Amino acid sequence: MSNPFDDGDARYHVLVNDEGQYSLWPATVACPDGWEVVRVDDSRAACLTYIEEHWTDMRPASLVRSQDG
Repeated sequence: MSNPFDDGDARYHVLVNDEGQYSLWPATVACPDGWEVVRVDDSRAACLTYIEEHWTDMRPASLVRSQDG
């Protein structure tokens, strides 16, 4: 069985957690607790583009809050 995270032809979701961190996630795998689907059932390339456009600050949200006061 191949790794569903590596299939370039599969459909994916984009997930985000409470810390504002993003993840590419296979559409056939259930969304894990603590994560929310923000882009549904799209190509791997489209999901990666979405992540690149929206995840512009790699710092976790809790760190941003503590540094920005």
